[in-house]
Amino acid sequence: MPQRLTAPEPGWSTRADVVVIGSGIAGLTAALRIHAADRALKLLVVTKDVLNAGSTQWAQGGIAAALGPEDSPADHERDTLVAGAGVCDLDAVHALVTEGPAAVHELIALGTVFDKDPDGELSLTREGGHHRDRIAHAGGDATGAEIQRALIAAVERAPEIEVVEHALAVDLLLDGPPGTGAAVAGVTLHVMGEGQRDGVGAVLCRAVVLGSGGLGQVFSQTTNPAVSTGDGMGLALRAGATLRDLEFVQFHPTVMYLGPDSHGQQPLISEAVRGEGAFLVDFEGNRFMQGVHELADLAPRDVVAKAITRRMHEAGHPHMWLDARHLGRGDRAESSFWERRFPTILATAREHGVDPVTELIPVAPACHYASGGVATDLFGRSTVPGLYATGEVACSGVHGANRLASNSLLEGLVFSRRIAEVLPGELRPWAEPAQDSRKTGLVAGGVRRRLQAVMTEEAGVLRSAEGLTHALDAIQSFVGDAESAVDQDAWETTNLVTLSLALADAARLREETRGSHWREDHPDRDDARWAGHLDTVLVDGVTATTFRPAPPTDGGVA
Repeated sequence: MPQRLTAPEPGWSTRADVVVIGSGIAGLTAALRIHAADRALKLLVVTKDVLNAGSTQWAQGGIAAALGPEDSPADHERDTLVAGAGVCDLDAVHALVTEGPAAVHELIALGTVFDKDPDGELSLTREGGHHRDRIAHAGGDATGAEIQRALIAAVERAPEIEVVEHALAVDLLLDGPPGTGAAVAGVTLHVMGEGQRDGVGAVLCRAVVLGSGGLGQVFSQTTNPAVSTGDGMGLALRAGATLRDLEFVQFHPTVMYLGPDSHGQQPLISEAVRGEGAFLVDFEGNRFMQGVHELADLAPRDVVAKAITRRMHEAGHPHMWLDARHLGRGDRAESSFWERRFPTILATAREHGVDPVTELIPVAPACHYASGGVATDLFGRSTVPGLYATGEVACSGVHGANRLASNSLLEGLVFSRRIAEVLPGELRPWAEPAQDSRKTGLVAGGVRRRLQAVMTEEAGVLRSAEGLTHALDAIQSFVGDAESAVDQDAWETTNLVTLSLALADAARLREETRGSHWREDHPDRDDARWAGHLDTVLVDGVTATTFRPAPPTDGGVA
């Protein structure tokens, strides 16, 4: 793989103490909290599209935290560990659940308007894997959009935080060769703008915070927006950072099926719909989740996704059905429940020709969330000095092998706050970027569809050694398809190919089924061999993945 992305020499330069890459809950929270901690620091937020174009605005279900009178951080911790299938980091989970309630209340103080019950208290619901009602939501099913609105408004009230939109982060600048303890000295950006900052330029800085989201566009069907091409993970890997647990990609079980030729971002049918009482049925109308798990249709997402996939394979159908027709019964008009609780889902389903008030919704699993990413400690520090990561781009250890529903927004919130606690005091002196003679290259943007098809078929919900070997061979052939055009499509595709190679390699190495990683040729969980993490680094253009043992963290619950 290329050790750097081919790009023109920087045509402009600027300085900022801290560069935050990404404008979702993770990136904007980090920027706001760092600004509050030290207002003398110059902060630059860069985002590949506009401020509200990332994954946060698409979060429907809500944000999980122990906010109810019958709930506790200990209960939330227990559910998180069980969902994580034995490879969560205990300290990270403890930080998430204990600091989560205060972080949510801070969001409220910032201006986020969550839904309330008739008594004026937070309206809390339940999703898969949770044993308590602890999901706070806004606008019924528009939680992410409301949080994004409040965060953007807060950034606009802080003119000292500079924002650059339409800016793709290309590569980090280091003060020495990667892998030698070299620290961050800057980052190159490609800005589609006018005036002084247009094209490729360099921002010299003392720290970079990655909040750039996931890699959902690795697969043909995903709930992720088009910007989720793994740019932050690719940038970090090329700079010498360790990526962890890339094989644990969560496939959301209930994504609206749009037909065999559908591609790109697909409509999500939030787990909260099942939390309100909807259930899965097959083509004969049988409720197939009963007896599979104690929580039935509200089992953890990996359990539900596997059950749907099994039934699809057994019956030879491309999807199953979600029955939500009974929701709101007793209302004067049953559609009023949908209009109040799930207005976004209702409108989207109707746009695609399905009325969930009266019709079954066709659903099938699709790529949703990367539990792995840039390996970090409890304060977001990566293995590269001066590089921090938070949110979906990071692997903080809280999700283990399978993210518990609605823990993602909370993770970005809590760990961005933690980064802000330490970063101002850890800033290194300014350093000049070292001369970088590593090999550059790009993969042709035209291979993206073929890459996605291979990854969906061989590294999707169901995996095997044979299929993953085929995927790796195909990806290697894509690497040889060099790109002459230097543009955003080629940069993004090179990141996707790099991460696909690392993901498929880790998935082939882990010979067991655990959480969201399902090997049909190794159907059992194997704590004796695989209770731990797979760490990936890039050495001389070659990905190297090694196993790091860790004790099971869920009491051996399979």
